[in-house]
Amino acid sequence: MPSRVYAASNAQILGLGSFKVFRVVESRLDRNPVPVSPEPVRARRLLPPTAAFAGSGAVFAALYVAAGAPTPLLVVFEQQWHFPAWVLTVAFASYALGLLAALLVAGSLSDHIGRRPVLVGSLLVELGAMVMFVFAPDIGWLIAARTVQGIATGAATSAFSASVVEHAPEHHKKLGTIITSIAPAGGLGLGALLTGIAVQFSGHASVIVFTALAVIMAVGTGVAAFSAETVSTRPGAVRSLIPRVSVPKAARREFAASIPVHMAAWMLAGLFMGLVPTIIRDLLGLHSGLPNGATAFVEPAAAAMAGLFLGRLAARRTVFVGGTGVLLGTAVNMTGVATGTLPLLWVGGIIGGVGVGASFSGAIRTITPLVQPHQRAGLFASVYLIAYLSFGVPAIIAGLLIAPVGLPATVLGYGVAILVAAALGLLAQYRIHTHRSPMEHTPPPRPSVSVEQWARK
Repeated sequence: MPSRVYAASNAQILGLGSFKVFRVVESRLDRNPVPVSPEPVRARRLLPPTAAFAGSGAVFAALYVAAGAPTPLLVVFEQQWHFPAWVLTVAFASYALGLLAALLVAGSLSDHIGRRPVLVGSLLVELGAMVMFVFAPDIGWLIAARTVQGIATGAATSAFSASVVEHAPEHHKKLGTIITSIAPAGGLGLGALLTGIAVQFSGHASVIVFTALAVIMAVGTGVAAFSAETVSTRPGAVRSLIPRVSVPKAARREFAASIPVHMAAWMLAGLFMGLVPTIIRDLLGLHSGLPNGATAFVEPAAAAMAGLFLGRLAARRTVFVGGTGVLLGTAVNMTGVATGTLPLLWVGGIIGGVGVGASFSGAIRTITPLVQPHQRAGLFASVYLIAYLSFGVPAIIAGLLIAPVGLPATVLGYGVAILVAAALGLLAQYRIHTHRSPMEHTPPPRPSVSVEQWARK
């Protein structure tokens, strides 16, 4: 099954992202699609195709539920272990940086050695991370567990994105694309919400949550192990581990104009997943888990829905809608922080989440047609380098500033940075749209079979 499916479905994730990611060697695959590997005769039985499809989709979503689960627990651990506030943001960002590293290194490995080995290995590593969470005695172990979790998630995301679509019934390929589009962002939000509920009603939330997730990952490993392989092996596995980060000349103007858009969107996502627990506790004075988890839930959930429902909107218009949403959502969030009003944080999270999903997916759809298939892997790697650095690094900087300048000033400064980046992104998009030459108004040639056409087959 052509790996370009995995690139496109993750571009839609961007609700977040699935997402996601794009270490594909598309040029060779477009010319010589990888045939489905016939399963050799073996003693063990394989899951029926429908069960393999449903199981793969569920485990993929569970992977991101696990990624969102620690968010409401970070402030609980801070109270138990008495570490500085900046360490909390390091614990958050270590996941993002581990995920980025794994995406860049192992993103296309399953194209060479098969989906099943990558998924089984990644889920076993994820299972190990869940066990580390259960028995973590201090913040050092927690950061290590979060890093291992990021690596496992990054390594599994590309293989899952392809596997879910490849296991989808032939007449429902689009359903596979939809699942891979909403699972990452939706899973992040759902994980935060469920953990918040556990914190609200149990004194042993971390043990309950991560034990349950460990069981799910063990079952998921079995699902991956007993699902049919969907691609044949091919040489080049070692070479595929070398990250490729590049921006082809044809896409450089659009890419440069999209940088502040990506920064604003992912900084807002980092604000909700990294700093919201501290904001809820220290600025709003709420120490219960439910408001914490619910607030962390709204932004990624809205991002997932935006990426799903705004896909038919023109790419440039989607970017404008998204950038405007990030601006308005951030302004509402800052008002909520300044006035101590929780509902404003929720409203701002919904508006901003729609902005995150729309702006990122629109920016991806704007630059993708400008490059040849064999150039996309390096281009998408560049996009995700900016995205995940914007997701994790500003949160660490904010954590370091909390002690010297205070939490209110830190959050305000963070919000101003998002507003500036979003405004610059909108301005850059407007300028590049209104100053294109006549030649640039001519749409680039489309590939003979687009991903969308393939998904509808």
